[in-house]
Amino acid sequence: MTDMIHITCPACQAKNRIPAAKLGAKPSCGACKAALFPDAPFELDEAGLNRHLKTDELPLLVDFWAPWCGPCRAMAPMFAQASREMAPAVRFAKLDTEQHQAVGSRFQIRGIPLIILFDHGREVARQAGAMNAGQITGWVRQHLKA
Repeated sequence: MTDMIHITCPACQAKNRIPAAKLGAKPSCGACKAALFPDAPFELDEAGLNRHLKTDELPLLVDFWAPWCGPCRAMAPMFAQASREMAPAVRFAKLDTEQHQAVGSRFQIRGIPLIILFDHGREVARQAGAMNAGQITGWVRQHLKA
């Protein structure tokens, strides 16, 4: 029997079941046909984050940032590069803490940029401060092994 993985579509939030063996084949959403693993980190709002944490069976790395934050803007291309290197094993998303302040409070965010790694809906690790792509991928691999 083929292992099925549940993944939430970053575009329409529909729940998808994908055979684990086909994750690397650039699967698309059954509802809206959008890529389930886009070429860049996808934007989340609070409802989207809740949905991904509730249903996704793959690790999710979220960059909590704000448009006025210089280090956040500087880290954005590095985060995107790390996303391309780690897909489809890890999904990468961004959440604007300026627009979604309740999320910042809920996760007790004291400084940005802040990345939080979630696995099966629970927080695994967090790291504040800008990092380059190699540091991001190394940090994720280190915490997923634990």
